[in-house]
Amino acid sequence: MGEMRDEDFAHFVRNTRPALRRAAFHLSEDWYEADDLVQRTLMALHRHWDRLERHDKIEAYARTVMKRLIISDRRSLRRSREVLIELLPEPAPAADPYAMVGERMVLMEALAGLGPRQRATVVLRYWEDRSIEETAQAMGSGSSTVRSQAVRALNALRGVLRTGSDGNAEDAQADLLSRPWDRSEIDEVGER
Repeated sequence: MGEMRDEDFAHFVRNTRPALRRAAFHLSEDWYEADDLVQRTLMALHRHWDRLERHDKIEAYARTVMKRLIISDRRSLRRSREVLIELLPEPAPAADPYAMVGERMVLMEALAGLGPRQRATVVLRYWEDRSIEETAQAMGSGSSTVRSQAVRALNALRGVLRTGSDGNAEDAQADLLSRPWDRSEIDEVGER
């Protein structure tokens, strides 16, 4: 009787395992979890194989067992998803909101030191993120003029921002911060 039972079950497994695996994948959306789910379903069926009366409807019963197993797994995961730790993690220190203000003021002073066409080129090309052609059209000049003005302006800005009058970068920034600057000049150049 035991051999007959095992042969019937082995025959059932050979015929239905691929279909059960596909169904398990549709339920879990993970092939590894699907394999585990099929294995657990077949183990549950094997335990009760003698008590199952209608062997022609066992595949439907196996799918029902599989659905109940995955629902049970999801419920237990919902409860145990949190990982408890002894200490709470420290939040990252907040950045100083005023640190960029000084850098921006230095940049604005450096821009104010440029000539009007170079300043207009830098503002239109890099601040407003326009293409070379759009910048040339806005300035009423050729694209080669815009490129050369941009190169000269950027070199001048690098020189001013890198070193001051006596060659010290910190003094250059302090010097630029101490001079008054007019934001309307930059806005006026951007409108041209």
